[in-house]
Amino acid sequence: MTNAMDKPNVRYEHGTIVLVEDDIHIAELVDIYLRDAGFRVLQATDGERGLELIRLNQPDLVILDIGLPGELDGLEVCKELRKSSEIPIVILTARDDEIDRIIGLELGADDYVTKPFAPRELAARVKAILRRSEKKERVGEGPFRVGDIVVDVVRREVTQGGEIVQMTAREFDLLAHFVEHVGIAYTRQQLLDAVWGSGWYGDERTVDVHVRQLRRKLGDGLPLATVWGVGYRCG
Repeated sequence: MTNAMDKPNVRYEHGTIVLVEDDIHIAELVDIYLRDAGFRVLQATDGERGLELIRLNQPDLVILDIGLPGELDGLEVCKELRKSSEIPIVILTARDDEIDRIIGLELGADDYVTKPFAPRELAARVKAILRRSEKKERVGEGPFRVGDIVVDVVRREVTQGGEIVQMTAREFDLLAHFVEHVGIAYTRQQLLDAVWGSGWYGDERTVDVHVRQLRRKLGDGLPLATVWGVGYRCG
C-alpha cells in the first residue's frame, strides 16, 4: 500500500521515503514520525511491492525490515537495490539478529536500527544520512587523490584508474574522511563521531564492516592500515 494519508496538497520538505515493513503497527508509528519530520512516506508490506514503489517513485531513502514475508526478505531486497542504485538504505533488525545486521551492511545498507527502537531516533538517523548524501560544494577543495584513487567530494564520486567505483553514501563518507586526513590514526569511536555523527547509537564493529567493504572494492590501491590497539589509518 502507499498510504491513505498521502495528500497531494501537502508539501513534503525533506523528500520521499519508502518504508518496507510488514508489522502494520510499527509501520504506522514510523509513518507518523517521519511525516511530522517533513517526509512523504510510501509503505509496502513485502519486498516485491517495496521494489515496485522504489522503481515508480525514485525515493530519497529506503527503510527496510529484514524479516519480510514472501520470497524477497529484506536482505534480498537490499541486494537487488544495490545492483542498480546507490539510494541510502536503513535496515530494521531484531536486537539478536547480529549476523543479519552485518550481512545487511556488507550488502550495502548505510545504517541499521534495532527493534525495539524510538521512532524519533529513526527520524533523526534518516535526516543525518540524507544530509551526508547531499552534494556539498567545498570552496577551494579539489578532488583528493591517493595512488590511483580519486575521491571527488563535490560530485560524490570515486574513481580508481579512471573507472567509477560504486559506493554507498556511508562508504563514501568514510573514504572521504580517510583521504582528507592521510597519515592520521583514528579510533573506531572517533570515526563513528566524524562520519556517523556524535549522536549515533551503534556498535563500533559497524566501522569494521565498512572498512572491509572499502578494502574489498578498492583492493591494494587503498593504503588503509589497521593500527592495532587504536583503529585505522590511511597512508
